Amino acid sequence: MSTTATEHKLPTFAPMPLEDIAKVREELQRGFASGKTRSVAWRRAQILALVYLIKDNIDRFNAALALDLGRSPLETHIAEVGPTLDELRVLYDGVAKWAKTESAPFSTAWFPMKPQIRKEPKGVVLVITPFNYVITLSMCPIAGALAAGCTVAFKPSEQTPHASALFAELMPKYVDTDVVRVVNGAIPETTKLLEYQWDHIMYTGSGRVARIVLTAAAKTLSPVTTELGGKSPAIFGPRCNLKTSVRRVLWAKFANSGQTCIAPDYAIVPKSLELDFIDEIRRVLPEFYPDGAERSSSFSRIVSFRGTARLHALLQNTKGETVCGGRVDVEARFVEPTVVRGVGGDDSLMSEYAVILELFGPILPIVTVDDVDEAIAFVKARDHPLALYVFSEDKEFQQKIIESTQSGGVLVNDTMVHFAAYGVPFGGIGPSGSGQYKGKYSFDMFTHLRTVLVSASWLDIILSGRYPPFSAAKARKMDMLTLPSFPSRPKVPPVPSEVPQSSTSRWGAGVVVALVVSMTALLTRSSHRRS
Repeated sequence: MSTTATEHKLPTFAPMPLEDIAKVREELQRGFASGKTRSVAWRRAQILALVYLIKDNIDRFNAALALDLGRSPLETHIAEVGPTLDELRVLYDGVAKWAKTESAPFSTAWFPMKPQIRKEPKGVVLVITPFNYVITLSMCPIAGALAAGCTVAFKPSEQTPHASALFAELMPKYVDTDVVRVVNGAIPETTKLLEYQWDHIMYTGSGRVARIVLTAAAKTLSPVTTELGGKSPAIFGPRCNLKTSVRRVLWAKFANSGQTCIAPDYAIVPKSLELDFIDEIRRVLPEFYPDGAERSSSFSRIVSFRGTARLHALLQNTKGETVCGGRVDVEARFVEPTVVRGVGGDDSLMSEYAVILELFGPILPIVTVDDVDEAIAFVKARDHPLALYVFSEDKEFQQKIIESTQSGGVLVNDTMVHFAAYGVPFGGIGPSGSGQYKGKYSFDMFTHLRTVLVSASWLDIILSGRYPPFSAAKARKMDMLTLPSFPSRPKVPPVPSEVPQSSTSRWGAGVVVALVVSMTALLTRSSHRRS
């Protein structure tokens, strides 16, 4: 921990003056109104600039995160740098295809109006990011917003002052200052930002703060995506490869000192497996930290004294038995990798002040159950988590857990790696978040799908039935164009083996429309030639 800010020329954290925040928003609005963000080539150039912002300054980011989180450069590289650069490459490669206007699916009733879906940027957006993975959870949404053609006000976490100050210094050196601005600060600055209307807000952090963000956004009708967390369970079942499973759970639980939104929050273990489970934990921990976690360069620190004290209080109040670890040094922001058995649903480690929260620290409670039904009931009694982990080679067990629960994502026989998976969305459900991002889903989040139709005047030959005075004949004419047909009324209860037959909706009407359109087009062309 000999790294200092001076050694690596790290800037000093400075909150933005409150009176400047309105100016930032106005400048971003002007930047968007200039039209420069409409160019796909410009968007790709900005994404590429973010790539080199990271690559050129990785030593400085490593130094900042060593001070803010006590994290080793190798962990930062594995957990953040690689996945972030991979995400930026996906956005860089994909934006040209994603931004193209699409034709609507063919419909015989609507094709004369040439319906299209334009991919337009939403406008000026606000991105508020957390402390735990500052590179990934900042760069990925910013790059997604730039890919969509938006301008961005970026509020990094005040809990990582060295990294946030570095963002404020570097961003204007690499990215167009008309379109990305960093707003550093704490509660006053965030509160001021939330007074304004934004075309989209993405907030990543705790459920407690999300309630504040959503309340403020409701006042200005600003749409919001939230990525939160929750108590993500790791559920163990029959035919479990215990050796591999325990290693994967402990890796995820103790990475970044447990400060990961998709870390397994607690383990649900069959009573018959509990002792073997604990024995395997005791075998693996010395492999991870041969000289102990406190001396290990591979083990991070808690972000703040307050967060460390919170975890200490939870451990002091638990009714469970500590079987590994348990030592806390608040002044050093150190919490030893800890495992606690005999934890019930009302334990301090499972419920904090009656609000279900993730631990966000290197503490693994073990909840024992008799069977899979008890495990499912325990999970369903809590808020939907951001992630759910199932450890078993039994396919029926896997499917029963997946089909009987809800979560942002599910991973079978592994932990956390689903965040980096190519081509799939990442996001929560209910209290663990709303909306999805990553790759094309980030582009979609900041993009408005704008419907465009062009109606020719001659179409009134077909659509004249919409005009008053209304009559039964006109209604029948419009029904022929717009009223679909349906399969016959279902039996009650429906027969499971019965497959509904597809409808021939609007087929007859479509033929009529096509004939009328063709005849009208021919008559129109003939008229033009005669004139």
